[in-house]
Amino acid sequence: MPCCVECGDEYNTRRYELGFLTCLTCGEKQARAVNHTIVPMHKSNYIVVRDRKTLRQLNPKLGEQS
Repeated sequence: MPCCVECGDEYNTRRYELGFLTCLTCGEKQARAVNHTIVPMHKSNYIVVRDRKTLRQLNPKLGEQS
């Protein structure tokens, strides 16, 4: 059984085979720590924005409000 790189507990081998190096509990903590939003682009697709700087570059009027 593989060991979690965060807490050292053993976790399911099938999870390791999928490429995860953490147990389910630690993996959920890592996932909840990431903040992002989805932004629809004019005449285009949606994009994932992870930081406020990128969002301000996409919409210059947003920077004027802050």
